[in-house]
Amino acid sequence: MEATLTVEPVPRLGSRALLLLWAAALAIRLAAASYGGLGQSRFGDARYDIATARAIVETGHYPARTKAILHRPPGYPFFLVAASLGHPEQIARDKIASAAASALAAPLLAALSARLFRRRGLALATGAAAAVHPGFLAIGADVMTETTFLPLLLLAGLFLLAATDRPSSTLALGAGFLLALAALTRPSALVIAPLLAAPLADRRWPMRARVHLAAAAVFAFALGLVPWTVRNVLVYHEVLPFGPEGSAPFFDGNSKWANRMYEVEDRQDIAPLALAIQQDKLERLKSLDPSVLASPSRRSLALVRFALDDLQADPAGARRLYLRKIWHWLRPYPTLFWGLPIVIGLGALYTALYVFSAIGFARAPRRGTVLFAAAVLALSMALHVALLVLWRYRIPYADPILLLFGLFGAFDTLGRRWAQPS
Repeated sequence: MEATLTVEPVPRLGSRALLLLWAAALAIRLAAASYGGLGQSRFGDARYDIATARAIVETGHYPARTKAILHRPPGYPFFLVAASLGHPEQIARDKIASAAASALAAPLLAALSARLFRRRGLALATGAAAAVHPGFLAIGADVMTETTFLPLLLLAGLFLLAATDRPSSTLALGAGFLLALAALTRPSALVIAPLLAAPLADRRWPMRARVHLAAAAVFAFALGLVPWTVRNVLVYHEVLPFGPEGSAPFFDGNSKWANRMYEVEDRQDIAPLALAIQQDKLERLKSLDPSVLASPSRRSLALVRFALDDLQADPAGARRLYLRKIWHWLRPYPTLFWGLPIVIGLGALYTALYVFSAIGFARAPRRGTVLFAAAVLALSMALHVALLVLWRYRIPYADPILLLFGLFGAFDTLGRRWAQPS
């Protein structure tokens, strides 16, 4: 990662500044959460997480199945149980707690920027931008797994970066465990788990120290998954570290229905299409042997086979589908049915972030962190293009990097221009 031992000290941001960033971010998220009613959720999957959390409270254990086809990962339902003080059915409590967790993105990104670029003003500006960033508001003001997933990812990244700067095996252990919690909230985090070995590439330290850091992070990640894996073995008699829920997005994103998803022009058409996809899944599963349905892993593999059969039956449609998924992941504006003002506004914002992030990538002094960020972008994109592309899936992975390097690129560009003699 880094080739020199000479680095500037990390600027001190101060606990008051970080607290103010969090409070401002929380206030903005609560205002957004109150839009349409604080006591109700507008997010379709919220009912599954709330029902799961209620089952935990009522029965004292995690239910064997939490959705019509597959069970959901445990991280967010357990968060709802704890944060709502045992009353997850009270949506206002859920939304307030979720907003409070999501608001942590502001101080965490400020801390990451301070450690990456060693500029206090830039770090505070990055935190302020995170507090008002529309992408974070979109996933931070309702009952959604991303509200806890995003801060867990950022905390893991901050711990890993700090561990390599010191170096510290304790911080590396924390990074691995936090990423495990993120994976138990959204299993897509598994795709970036290999990056826990990034300290091996940091040439500032002897190889022995690098190995200790990487081993500590990987060990803690594996250890964090043990309780859930053991639970699944006891319940399903199968080794399921994350659960089989990944096959449902694979079916949604690769079956004969997938191209229609990216052709929707009216928001009113989303619900009927989602219902049709769900009904098709159930009908196909009904045709299977009961022994297959009784096995989560075999049921999951069956959904994968169904989707692969659809892709093979229409090669031209498959090529068109994957081009669409790549474009939907990369494009700087949301789906047109959100309305022209939103599309234009977000398009301008993300285009600027793309441009200044490219500048930031080119000028960032710590080249190892650039490679790390590029790996996160590439791995997360590859996974979701293979599964299912939705904008909210992109935000926790891409937007923190766009803000960190985009603000650095903008500050560096403007700073050079202002420094030029008139």
